[in-house]
Amino acid sequence: QVQLVESGGGLVQAGGSLRLSCVASGRTFSTYYMGWVRQAPGKEREFVAAISYNGGRANIADSVKGRFTISRDNAKNTVYLQMNRLKPEDTAVYYCAADRVAVTRTRAEHWGQGTQVTVSS
Repeated sequence: QVQLVESGGGLVQAGGSLRLSCVASGRTFSTYYMGWVRQAPGKEREFVAAISYNGGRANIADSVKGRFTISRDNAKNTVYLQMNRLKPEDTAVYYCAADRVAVTRTRAEHWGQGTQVTVSS
């Protein structure tokens, strides 16, 4: 139905920035609520951000609010996560997710394979 491919992860120094991208297959991208969920080693998954079908509504986790922003470009079937002022605690695998109703820590109809973000101190 929908395939999600993340990119943009890597190793950065604390205080640096990264932009993650998630490209979705299919012709119905705009009908999906998109989001990002992360998981650090030894920890449970944590909701990061989500954005509504046409970008009119966004939810950002308190832990990253003010530093991360989520956006989408429906013409490119792509959702972005701009991460600024990165901290070592942001180190995790970041997963792109899509759902026709909502994206939470555990809920999504489709998941990407994840992209590693490592922030050095």
